[in-house]
Amino acid sequence: MFKTIINDIDSIFARDPAARSRFEVLLCYPGIHALILYRFSHFLWKNHLKLIGRFISYIARFITGIEIHPAANIGARLFIDHGMGVVIGETSKIGDDVTIYHDVTLGGTSLSEGLRHPQIGNGVIIGAGAQLLGPIRIGDNARIGSNAVVVKDVETETTVVGVPARVVPEQKIESASSKKIFDAYGSPRTAESDPVLDILLKLQDDIQTLNMRVKELESENTELLNSAKKWEIK
Repeated sequence: MFKTIINDIDSIFARDPAARSRFEVLLCYPGIHALILYRFSHFLWKNHLKLIGRFISYIARFITGIEIHPAANIGARLFIDHGMGVVIGETSKIGDDVTIYHDVTLGGTSLSEGLRHPQIGNGVIIGAGAQLLGPIRIGDNARIGSNAVVVKDVETETTVVGVPARVVPEQKIESASSKKIFDAYGSPRTAESDPVLDILLKLQDDIQTLNMRVKELESENTELLNSAKKWEIK
């Protein structure tokens, strides 16, 4: 477990330019604190000391603001950046080299037993405020944009944004194991505009056009009324 924690700390240097030393990361990063306590509580959970494991996860939540159920399965080198408000449910599974930002929820939508929470592949980035709900599967190297609400599976090397989350076209995402560009907050690398914004802008143009037409019709109606009054006077 000690070697795993060292790997967790070292992985932060690849993804956070603000990290300056291992000691600083160990001392000042709540994501590492939550992860260390999770790995201990998970060990206790697997060895049938579930109450103690759950209590330790509660202590971790109190200290860090990050709630990880001790039954969740988390791979190597998870980086929880900032961390406050992160919730990882009981049957969640997270692969290797995953990055999660603050206010992310991996939540369940069913009260039945069994798989209820998201299954996250390797190299996935989940932006701040994203909500992943239900037993959905997120493919390797996928990107979840900030504040996206994801309720369906996401394919490998795909970026989704919006509410509900939708796929956006972008450049091909390189493997997380290769030293390529890191997409902070799951932001898509694309020059294309947001389709929702395009629709809103078109609606705005249509409203302006209609307003102009209404003013034209009002002006024409006024002229007709004035002409009618003149004929009445004659």
